Amino acid sequence: MDNLRFIRETMERAGPFTAVPGWGGVVIGGVALAAARLAGPADGARWQATWIGAAALSVVVGLAAIARKARASNAPFIGAPLQRFALAYVPPLAAGAVLTPVFAANGLTTRLPGCWLLLYGTALVAGGALSVRIVPVMGLAFMALGAAAFVAPATWGNVFMATGFGGLHIVFGLVIARRYGG
Repeated sequence: MDNLRFIRETMERAGPFTAVPGWGGVVIGGVALAAARLAGPADGARWQATWIGAAALSVVVGLAAIARKARASNAPFIGAPLQRFALAYVPPLAAGAVLTPVFAANGLTTRLPGCWLLLYGTALVAGGALSVRIVPVMGLAFMALGAAAFVAPATWGNVFMATGFGGLHIVFGLVIARRYGG
């Protein structure tokens, strides 16, 4: 029995994180599109508060969708694959949380879309290395959009946010739901 338990635990630690929520990504995309409509121009406290609120809601939606998908596949929610994914995924997001008030305090709020898209893409590429193949591809798309947002006029920030956090989440969410279930 000890040998079987060892083998099962070793296989679990070696496996990829497969509970990537496709339908959860679609819902997150919808949240982002609603935020883009409500936020207004990317130059004030309302814009920043709207997007931070949308991010917080998206975290809740994402975790619920991961838990639902894990439960449906009889996989543990807090298993080794999720822990490894989180260890790669969370640091770029934490960097965004640190940089957000720095950008705002220095009058660079209009440049937050590039920062957020680029760092979120980095999180997806890093975490996606331990997940299904499409996740790092999605991350590269977010990174490219973030780089473009830095080059484009600052007034286009909300369009980039809607395109990335809305459009890319919906498109990739549908692909993930179709190819990898839910």
